[in-house]
Amino acid sequence: MVRLSFIIGFIALIGVLFSGLAAYRVHDQELTVDGIALARAIDVHASLVQDRLTERELLARVASGLFRSPSVIKANMLQPLRASIYAFKTDFVVANWIARLKPDELEAAHTELAGAGFSNPTIRNFDDTPLDPGSLKQPIDVVMDVEPRNAETLSLPGRALDNQPILGSMLGRALASGKPVASDPIALLRPDGPVGLVLAAPVLQDSNAQPAGFVTFSYELSSLMLTNDDLSLFSVVLKDPRDANAELIADQQGHVSSRTSSGQEGPPSSIRTVTFGGRDWSLGYYAKTNALKRAEETAAVVAAIGLALTGIICGLFGYVAYNNLRLSREIQVRIGFERRLTAVIDELNHRVKNILAVIQSIVTRTLRHGADIDVARELLIGRIHAMSNVVSLLSESQWQGVQLKGLFEARAIPHSERIAVNGPDIAVSARAAQSLSLLFFELASHSDEGLSLVGKHPHIVAHWDVTGDEPDKVFHFRWEEFNTSEATRRRDSDFGLILLDRVAPEALGGVSKRYFTDVSYVYELTAPMNTVIDMTERDRTEQFSAPAKPQR
Repeated sequence: MVRLSFIIGFIALIGVLFSGLAAYRVHDQELTVDGIALARAIDVHASLVQDRLTERELLARVASGLFRSPSVIKANMLQPLRASIYAFKTDFVVANWIARLKPDELEAAHTELAGAGFSNPTIRNFDDTPLDPGSLKQPIDVVMDVEPRNAETLSLPGRALDNQPILGSMLGRALASGKPVASDPIALLRPDGPVGLVLAAPVLQDSNAQPAGFVTFSYELSSLMLTNDDLSLFSVVLKDPRDANAELIADQQGHVSSRTSSGQEGPPSSIRTVTFGGRDWSLGYYAKTNALKRAEETAAVVAAIGLALTGIICGLFGYVAYNNLRLSREIQVRIGFERRLTAVIDELNHRVKNILAVIQSIVTRTLRHGADIDVARELLIGRIHAMSNVVSLLSESQWQGVQLKGLFEARAIPHSERIAVNGPDIAVSARAAQSLSLLFFELASHSDEGLSLVGKHPHIVAHWDVTGDEPDKVFHFRWEEFNTSEATRRRDSDFGLILLDRVAPEALGGVSKRYFTDVSYVYELTAPMNTVIDMTERDRTEQFSAPAKPQR
């Protein structure tokens, strides 16, 4: 036994060592593969971003080169360019024509803007505050046209952007360099608008070396550089040029927010530089998956496989003991099934004897006292049919009970088309169902078959309800035949009277009464609810139908 334990332990040790070596190799390979895949995906994304930025810068250069008008004081300068700028499909937010106006040209610009139908043609500061033309000593940059023209952009023309902290410095750099220049990140259109970049391209005329104005295009930062989705291997951030420790990141809905680069994300996995508007922009890439954690999980899986193999080997030695235990349990299950089958057969015999006793009583009392053979045969067939119907319903429910409304089916109750059934949907026990089925048949079979004294067929109402609280709930049943009388209604048979007055009430532990009113025949039955539903009988049936369990 000691030697066997030593062998098993030695095999387990070798398995653990090989599992650890395999886990280490897989760990190293997964780190390498993940690194290569991430670097390749980052390079592809950075290349796509650079292509996108280059395309937009090319649009600005083309748009600025198309200006050939001798006068820049116009409110429709973008009209000839609309087809061209939309042909690029660069999803800009707004394009502006910004004219560089001298102080003596402001009045003409005001007149031009007013004629173009802009909402506020007054030449004013960028924040809509008044501008004093007399204080101006040099040209200013004024928005003269926008594209697209909508309710949000029509208020932009007429604003002077020289004193705007971000756009003013951008226009100054574009004026000095003579090339397209991009702004710092800025809220577009309104203070709470989407964060984006503005690209300004100076417009040079042949007769003047200095720019006559600027064509600007505004782009949302989320679609320009920071597109993030659940399927990518990384999330992209833009290093904020205004703060070395700040990063801009976009969520799934394109909302851009700022965060510090020393947050919980840690340092980025990689940094790429793209060029736009004469500036270099740094994109940081954060891997979404933890390659180290995945490698550790793989090592754990390999170790688990090694332990599983060791367990399999050890399990072979316990195979015989397991088979003996399984065989013992199967024998116990078989014994349990045999006991259950015996109990079910005994219960079936008991129920069959009860049904045969009821049928024997029906036959005996129907044919006694020299009754008319035709009438007796009709009643006998109907009563047995009613018993057959309730047994079928009980068999369908595995003797768990019958819905009370189901006892009023046309196949078992005569004149069912004249019976209005009204009452809560309750399930009565098997014993109660048999008594109530015979009771309903007996009441229906003795209702008028011909016309009543008022010339109408009797109308029957079967109503029941439950009153009181647990455990003292009471079942009330009322059968009422309208348009009938004691003179017109068929007389109840001896068996019917015994059933109505004694058998049915005693079976349910209740009381009954029957009487005639001026216009109807009434039968009332009152019984405790606990005998109507009889939970003890249902529990016994459920016990028989439950599967046998092996003994432990």
